[in-house]
Amino acid sequence: MKFFQTVSVLALTATPALAAGGPFFSLDNTNFVVTIAFILFVAVLLKLKVPGMVTGLLDKRAEGIQSELDEARQLREEAQGILAEYERKQKEVAVQAEHIVATAKAEATAAAKQAQEDLKTSIARRLAAAEDQIVSAQKAAVKEVRDTAASVSIAAAAEVIAKQMSAKDAGGLIDAAIIEVGDKLH
Repeated sequence: MKFFQTVSVLALTATPALAAGGPFFSLDNTNFVVTIAFILFVAVLLKLKVPGMVTGLLDKRAEGIQSELDEARQLREEAQGILAEYERKQKEVAVQAEHIVATAKAEATAAAKQAQEDLKTSIARRLAAAEDQIVSAQKAAVKEVRDTAASVSIAAAAEVIAKQMSAKDAGGLIDAAIIEVGDKLH
C-alpha cells in the first residue's frame, strides 16, 4: 500500500501537471487523465498481486540459478575428487612400475650370479670327469703294459721251457694238467 501512496504523491506533484493550463482536476486535462489511468493501472497490478507474482518468479529463478550453482559446485568437487583419485592411482602405478623394474633388475642380477655359479660347477665337474678319465686311461695303460709284459714273459718263459724240456717231461705235465682239470670239473 505504501507503494500506491508514493506513486500518487509523485503523480500529483509532477512538474508537467503544474505546467498545464486550466484546472488540474478536469477530464479535459490529459495529464490528469493519464495520472488517473496510471493509478488505476498500478491498482489493478496490486489487486492482481502482480508484484508478488513477479517477486515469486524472480525468487524461483534465483532458486533455479542457486541450485545450478550448487550443482556446478558439486560437480566441480566431484571432478576434483576424481582428479585426485587418478593422480593417486598414477603415483601408485609409478611406484609399482619402479618396484617391478627394481625386482626385474634384482632377479636378472641373481640369475646372472646363479648362471656363473652353475658354470663354475659345470666346469669343475667336467674337470673332475676329465681327471677321472685321465686316471682311468693311466690305469688302463699301466694294465695294458703289465698284460703285455706278462704275455711277453709267458711267451719267453714258454720258449725257454720248451727248449729246456724234454718230451717225457712235457707228457707228464700234460697228464697232470688233464687230471687237475678233471678234478675241478667234477
